[in-house]
Amino acid sequence: MIQHKWKKLAGYYKPYLGLFLSDMFFAILGAGVTLVIPLIVRYITGHVITLPSGEVLAVIARLAVLMVALVLLEGFCNFYIGYYGHIMGASIERDMRNEIFRHYQKLSFTFYDNQKVGQLLSRITSDLFDISELLHHGPEDITISLMKFVGSFLILWFINGTLAMVMFAFVPFILLYAFILNRKMKRAFKENRARIADINSQIEDSLSGIRVVKSFANEDVEMEKFGKGNQRFVDSKRVSYRYMGAYNSGLGALTTLVTVGVVVAGAVMIAGGSLSGTDLITFLLYVNNCTEPIRKLVNFTEQFQNGYTGYERFLEILAVQPDIEDAKDAVELTDVKGEIVFEDVSFRYEENLETVLSHISLTVKAGEYIAIAGSSGGGKTTLCSLIPRFYDVDGGRILLDGTDIRGIKLKSLRDHIGIVQQDVYLFAENILENIRYGRPGASDEEVIAAAKLANAHEFICALPDGYHTYIGQRGVKLSGGQKQRLSIARVFLKNPPILIFDEATSALDNESEKIIQESLEELAKDRTTFVIAHRLTTIRNAQKILVMTEKGIEEQGTHEELLAKNGAYSRLYRMAESLE
Repeated sequence: MIQHKWKKLAGYYKPYLGLFLSDMFFAILGAGVTLVIPLIVRYITGHVITLPSGEVLAVIARLAVLMVALVLLEGFCNFYIGYYGHIMGASIERDMRNEIFRHYQKLSFTFYDNQKVGQLLSRITSDLFDISELLHHGPEDITISLMKFVGSFLILWFINGTLAMVMFAFVPFILLYAFILNRKMKRAFKENRARIADINSQIEDSLSGIRVVKSFANEDVEMEKFGKGNQRFVDSKRVSYRYMGAYNSGLGALTTLVTVGVVVAGAVMIAGGSLSGTDLITFLLYVNNCTEPIRKLVNFTEQFQNGYTGYERFLEILAVQPDIEDAKDAVELTDVKGEIVFEDVSFRYEENLETVLSHISLTVKAGEYIAIAGSSGGGKTTLCSLIPRFYDVDGGRILLDGTDIRGIKLKSLRDHIGIVQQDVYLFAENILENIRYGRPGASDEEVIAAAKLANAHEFICALPDGYHTYIGQRGVKLSGGQKQRLSIARVFLKNPPILIFDEATSALDNESEKIIQESLEELAKDRTTFVIAHRLTTIRNAQKILVMTEKGIEEQGTHEELLAKNGAYSRLYRMAESLE
């Protein structure tokens, strides 16, 4: 399992292999430069200064030019890995974001029913940024650190093996200290991720419902809830910072002790005649090359914890298998008539919840206009949500023109169904693009024609920028009736053979409702239409009315037939009339 994770992670480099290899080349070249410069200093202090005075300045000048060139080369290497390395990381981040967003699109309503948007958002933003930083900095940091560390050891061993062993005797203690603190930091950083996701979720929830918050004057309540979540984040950070502080201070002290140890041991060896002052200077110059990789790994450790924790959360989402997807032999729809048959259909949202629909059987002929009425909780919306496979049935099956809808490609199925939902959702775009969402690629003229059919053209033209008016998040700049008409215009534009209206006229005034009702009935001609109605006065002309209760389909017939039965529909209708 762990091997599979690392293999998948490494696979993200494949499209950028050339960039990755060049990044690593310049990282190695830059590290090599830092190893060479102290050797030039050793050569100057140990050999050049002993040359005749007439030669010294010329040799030093040439070596100075060489060292300046090496410094410029190192600067270019650092720029390359800093710029192009980050470009590679950003490109990988883009690819991973595309992958997880594409996966989000595949997941069904069941998944989103149990998730918070803020949590999902954090996985596609902050988590992926940390992963990309790890993928960019990780390989080069490890390569540079190992090269400097190993290179320094070999060079210093060649100069004086005894003093080299003194210097590197501290390494096991540094590694042991890092290993112990690493494990504790990993747990702390994982907790941090969860807490920041909670905060994102709280912010998204509060800002989405800001009008409700203000209408109840509950700003203080929201601030209190946010404050608690924010404090939990600080508490989790406090733990991680405690470990990080111990990690940094401990490693800082240990690396300083390396310098102290080299100075003390070197001084003793100089006094004993086994080490020259030039070599001690060289050792001290290399101390930084030995300790800097360790310091770099301090930063890398935090980066690794953040990045790998984010990667695990990324994989958690990708591991969620869509519970609704195309069958291997799924077919495309052609020449859709629109006959829909429910055969002994049963459904519940989750295993531990009670059944919403139980053994429902129903035949809706092609082009038939069906209205569904009943009290709340009777399963009206659920019944219609099964047709486009927003959820899959638990028992029985649903047929479209004789084909089980589970054997039809999802996109093909939904392309032939037009839905106006009770909760209208408009995107933060202009009006033209919101209507065009019903059929991407439609011309402006077709969009305007659809708006006219939905009785929306007049109010759109009265807006400051007409069809190009920006309507805000969720269409906040429009009234409820205006938003509903735009939603209906989308369906007019899509022009599908099957229609589902979930109380499509609920937000309209009486005059607009009458006009829209006429438009909907015109649109419904020769199309299979399901109308979920709470206002029974809007469905008198339906060819068949189903009355759904907790018992299932309790009654069905025309408006007059159901009134004559003096049953559930009659009671609901009389109640509706008394309220109007």
